[in-house]
Amino acid sequence: MARKKPTGKLEFVLFNVTYDDGSMTSNRKVPATEVGGLEGDEPARAVIEAQDREISERSGRPRGRIKALERASSR
Repeated sequence: MARKKPTGKLEFVLFNVTYDDGSMTSNRKVPATEVGGLEGDEPARAVIEAQDREISERSGRPRGRIKALERASSR
């Protein structure tokens, strides 16, 4: 019987996002390779904004501007 090839495990950092209109989304996934370094969590904003654009294109409902980002507590 053939063995399964090991897959590279992609790590994520979870963020809670608050929008200008007061709405909130929890546990938004951002690849761990995108955050950290000198910029800290700021690159996560661009990733989440890109996710929001894709979601709004598919749903036809625009998302508001991001007011605040904070890392979700680890489980």
